[in-house]
Amino acid sequence: MSGEEYFQAIHKWRLEMDANLRRENGWLALAGLFWLKKGFNTFGSSGDCDILLPKRAPRLLGAFEFDGENITLHVEIGQTGELNGKPIQTAAVLKSDREEPPSFVTFQELQLLVIQRTDNFGVYLWDNQRSLRNEFPPRIWFPIDEKYYVSALYTPYPVPIKVDLPNASGELEKDFMQGYVSFKFGDKSYRLDATELNDGRLYLQFKDLTNGGKTYQSGRYLYTEAVTEDGEVFLDFNKAYNPPSAFTDSATCTFGSKQNRLKVSIEAGEMYERPH
Repeated sequence: MSGEEYFQAIHKWRLEMDANLRRENGWLALAGLFWLKKGFNTFGSSGDCDILLPKRAPRLLGAFEFDGENITLHVEIGQTGELNGKPIQTAAVLKSDREEPPSFVTFQELQLLVIQRTDNFGVYLWDNQRSLRNEFPPRIWFPIDEKYYVSALYTPYPVPIKVDLPNASGELEKDFMQGYVSFKFGDKSYRLDATELNDGRLYLQFKDLTNGGKTYQSGRYLYTEAVTEDGEVFLDFNKAYNPPSAFTDSATCTFGSKQNRLKVSIEAGEMYERPH
C-alpha cells in the first residue's frame, strides 16, 4: 500500500471508529452497570428499584432472579419486551455475555444484558435515547505517522501463560496469553504479550510513557492483521485506541499487564484530553 493509500485507509478507519462509538447500543449509549445480589433484583423507573431505568420507563418492568449461578428474567404482568428479538412470553433463564448467544433483553429504546466478571454477575443498561450519543466530542488522534507501522515477530508460548490484568474497578483479573510479539522501535527491542484470535489476528493491551499525559491513563488496545505462517505480523500503532472506560464509567475493561508496559512514548493512535 502506497503512502497516500495508507493515510486514506487509516483516516477511513478512524471515522468508522467514531461512528461505531455512537451507534445504537454502543459505548456512549451505555447508561449503567448494576451488580446483582442473590434473590430478586427489580428493574424499573421507581426509585426503590434495584436497577434504575430512565423516568420514561414503567415504574416496575420486572426482576432478575439470581440464585448464585443462574439468572431468570421475570416480566411484570402487563409489560412487554423482547428477548433476542422475540416477544417475551414467560420467565426465561438468561445467558451472560460469556455465553453464546448472550441474552439481550429489549424494552423499546432500552436494552439490558447480564454480564459476568470473575465470580460476579451484573446487568448492563443501554439507553439509545441518551443525548451523549450525539453530543460527545469526536475522538482525537495523533497525526498519522508511518514510523509507527512496525514489523514484529510472533512467538507462541509452549502453553498459554496466566497473567494478572488490572480492571476498571481497581481489581486484578486472571487471563491467559498465548504468545508474545517482539519488535524494534528506534534502536531498542520490545515485546508484548498477546491474545490469539480465531481469525489469526492478535489482540494487545499495552501501556506506554504517554499514558496519563497525551493518552488515556490506563493504556490502550491494538488489533493486528493476521499472523503469517512464518510468524511475521505488523503492529500499526496508528490504530491504537482507547478502551471503553475512556467513554463511560460503566465499562468493565481490563488493561495491559505489568509485562505490557513499554518504556517508550508511543505518540500514535488515539489521544485523550478530557475527563469522561
